[in-house]
Amino acid sequence: MRKKIESKHKSDMSFLDHLEELRWHLIRSSAAVLILAVIAFLFKNIIFDKILLAPTKLDFFTYRALCNISKVFSPKGICIEELPFTLQSLGMSEQFSIHIWVSIVAGIIIAFPYIIWEFWKFISPGLYRKERKYAVSFILVSSFLFFMGVLFGYYVITPLSVNFLGNYSVSDIVNRNFKIGSYISIIKSSVLASGLMFELPVIIYFLAKMGLVTPDFLKKYRKHAIVVVLILAAVVTPPDVISQIIVSIPIVILYEVSIIIAKYVYKRQEKEAEAIKNKSYPKKK
Repeated sequence: MRKKIESKHKSDMSFLDHLEELRWHLIRSSAAVLILAVIAFLFKNIIFDKILLAPTKLDFFTYRALCNISKVFSPKGICIEELPFTLQSLGMSEQFSIHIWVSIVAGIIIAFPYIIWEFWKFISPGLYRKERKYAVSFILVSSFLFFMGVLFGYYVITPLSVNFLGNYSVSDIVNRNFKIGSYISIIKSSVLASGLMFELPVIIYFLAKMGLVTPDFLKKYRKHAIVVVLILAAVVTPPDVISQIIVSIPIVILYEVSIIIAKYVYKRQEKEAEAIKNKSYPKKK
């Protein structure tokens, strides 16, 4: 069945054939994630002690950097002097379940370039021949943006969220003993959300290619987008201006880059349409 589908021309494939093709792309992607998840599972000490639990320590890179940078604007600065909370496991199987899910998430992150490659192979038959030549560029750019987002989520959003939520208290009577699952959930959501958020320029490129987004549309709602960004930054960061600015700047830059990309796609499509028009209706001599 698989060989039969591959021998067909992509344009002659039926809907069921496309579903079969998609199924194999998903199977290969899932296999890559599973293999890398098993490897991540074996490196438990590195994954947890060196990476996931690092933001709970005062000598974490972000805390030291934020302290040094903030001292430029204020003598006291914003220095993290205490993280008054402890992590605990309340369920018999909780730690094992967390270990498995963390390994799967790690497998997804590490396998992202391959997942993008499988995605590209699935959509490439619907592209022009000259557009298929950009496969390597697409994979490199998408992977770079995703990993930059992951690092941004880990080194910026996560420590700011951990510091704020770890120090927040409605009363001194309440002890801050958090479940390990809730802590891991904050890191996982911050990292994956940031990774996908940094894919905005790539998403805008395809939306512009399909005619669903125009440069004028992005410019028109620029102010609205900035307001949304500031609100999101205020939610995920401590209540201070410096932290909100740190989180907001990359997102605003990505939005501006998306506008430039939409302009490029729009102008290119106009040139191609003009070239087709001139070819169809040659000028009279």
